[in-house]
Amino acid sequence: MADYIPSTRDWVREQVELYERTNGAEGTTLRDTGLAVIIVTNQGNKTGAVRKTPLMRVKDGDSYVLVGSMGGAPKNPVWVYNLRSDGNVQIRDKAEVYNMTVSEVFDDAERARLWSLAVEAYPPYEEYQERTSRKIPVFIARPA
Repeated sequence: MADYIPSTRDWVREQVELYERTNGAEGTTLRDTGLAVIIVTNQGNKTGAVRKTPLMRVKDGDSYVLVGSMGGAPKNPVWVYNLRSDGNVQIRDKAEVYNMTVSEVFDDAERARLWSLAVEAYPPYEEYQERTSRKIPVFIARPA
């Protein structure tokens, strides 16, 4: 297994560490919002290292919807490129850890359905899309 390289962002690194150290008993919400997050573990597309990212918890049955919003920034978050390169991930949802296969959603109708689930779980996604000219990537993670 490749080495884990923690995020350079303090809040991301600290949240992942707290989430894992407490086996999902703490660190399971986005900062002070009270909205649930999961930890997505993937392989870096350039380094090959293990990367971990807290993302909003958006469920679709036994699958998860992953949204590459980065707050509406002009560029995609790095993890988007990691998932495009290797769709095998682990998702930690509190104490449960699942091996999942991720694919980007390109079908307009399916993307719209998943986007509405994402906005329902985290309303700021709508504003993030308005802030950027890029089409925010949407992925579906299904049990492997």
